[in-house]
Amino acid sequence: MNNIELPVLNETKGCTCETDKHVSNSTEQYKSIVTDSLKNIINTFHEEQDEAALSAYSDERSIIEVHCKGIWGYCFVEVERDYEKQITPGQSVIISNDECIDIATVYEVSEIVKIKRSKMGLSGEKLPKVLRIPNEQDLSRYRKNLEIEAAASPTFKKKVDKCGLLMKLVDVHYQFDKKKIFFFYTSDGRVDFRELARELAAEFKTRIELRQIGVRDEAKRIGGLGTCGREYCCSSFLNNFKRITTQLACDQNLSANMSKLSGPCGKLKCCLSFEIEEEQ
Repeated sequence: MNNIELPVLNETKGCTCETDKHVSNSTEQYKSIVTDSLKNIINTFHEEQDEAALSAYSDERSIIEVHCKGIWGYCFVEVERDYEKQITPGQSVIISNDECIDIATVYEVSEIVKIKRSKMGLSGEKLPKVLRIPNEQDLSRYRKNLEIEAAASPTFKKKVDKCGLLMKLVDVHYQFDKKKIFFFYTSDGRVDFRELARELAAEFKTRIELRQIGVRDEAKRIGGLGTCGREYCCSSFLNNFKRITTQLACDQNLSANMSKLSGPCGKLKCCLSFEIEEEQ
């Protein structure tokens, strides 16, 4: 680790106002130098870690990370070299595997993906591929799919009432290739939705898949702002949920008030694990 050279402040006794002002300025300068030095050391440490992870990475394929609204969520996809330089974060791409074709948003590209995959121990596994960057015809088709998704929500609720089921619809996703519609729902227990699936298949003339999700997944899909004023961690950057316990709050000397420790989903806040992540 780099050595830090810090200025030495002279002791002053019986200071006048001008001397006090000089000492105050020196103190602020001292704090500024310390802060900048620590930031540089932390950045250097992370850069060295990333370089080590990158040097151990053996997968030579061009890979990006995307987010798909359907069942794939955040996933890695392979990119042909022809498209590699054309793809940037936030851009839409058409992706496919052996089972389906869907549209996704690019999340991360370049060296960041290599470092992330190396730390996760991933290399050489079979991945979905980027078919193309969507053209105007693809985007028009996608917009029509969104319209069908919006119309599917009230239809689903009517069918649920007709079948007498206790289900709460969270989200609808119409696959880009129009081969399947996903209905994501929450329920207190197991639901026999066979009759409902038949009703929906007859209505939409395509394959239907109903997926029960938990309340944390519901918050991730819906999104929103937490008590800190920022976007939900699960919606903005968390890909996987960890087990959160009240012991984590006790270890950090936080209030035992459950209303303050719980997020909008009703479960303990994911951020309780952030301070002790390295210890785990």
